Amino acid sequence: MREVNRAAILPHYQSLSSDEIISKAADDLVTVADKESEAMLTERLLALLPEAVVVGEEATFADAALLDQLRDRLCWIVDPIDGTNNFAAGTPPFGVLVALADRGETIGGWILDCLTGRFCHAALGGGAFIDGEPVRATESGETPPVGAISLIFLEQAQRERVKTRIAPHYRLVDIPRCAAEQYPRLVLGTNDISIFERTLPWDHAAGALLLNEAGGKAARPDGSPYRVSEFERRGMIGAASPRLWDDLAARMARMDRGSA
Repeated sequence: MREVNRAAILPHYQSLSSDEIISKAADDLVTVADKESEAMLTERLLALLPEAVVVGEEATFADAALLDQLRDRLCWIVDPIDGTNNFAAGTPPFGVLVALADRGETIGGWILDCLTGRFCHAALGGGAFIDGEPVRATESGETPPVGAISLIFLEQAQRERVKTRIAPHYRLVDIPRCAAEQYPRLVLGTNDISIFERTLPWDHAAGALLLNEAGGKAARPDGSPYRVSEFERRGMIGAASPRLWDDLAARMARMDRGSA
């Protein structure tokens, strides 16, 4: 991942020409660096583990049927540049996300911050690490807790309910538009909770594993675990501790029921 960052990502940072930035959909970009990064990562990951298949964000955009591999195969999951909108604008944060999943369950995750070099990794049942040192998730200690709540992919009615029923219980901070930054912030005591609506595997597989292995909690709002094979499901809560997760999940359940 560091080699790919040096060779395919950083040389393009703050030097992209307009024809090297393509709009895949509204508010969803891809750059020449994304494509070069994914190609290099795919080649190297397959060399490491030939029996696995690679499910990359850009390859899946071209062929959505690749997602079906996540249900019953050993798969590398690759986000070649997470935070592409930031990268294309020439601003941080952005990173590289790689996960390894076996029949829908994430068993390994790696997160590289492209500019600082911070490297997070986690293994299922094996703990979480940042720059090689074991790490435990820490609450910020603030009252009210610090919340990074993404409203981007919510329907309008749901967005308004979150604004009025959930947001007032937290000190809101800007979302970085980058899961490679969101999850470390939850582990390191910067943020206490995050709400995600769109939960694509390349965005969340590595981070959710990191947070859970660090002693925080990432799970669906109903408490069920995040599985990459359930790529059509939406909604996830991340929190620096199970206590904070339970509190937010209860608030969201009451919101959905329409009760106080």
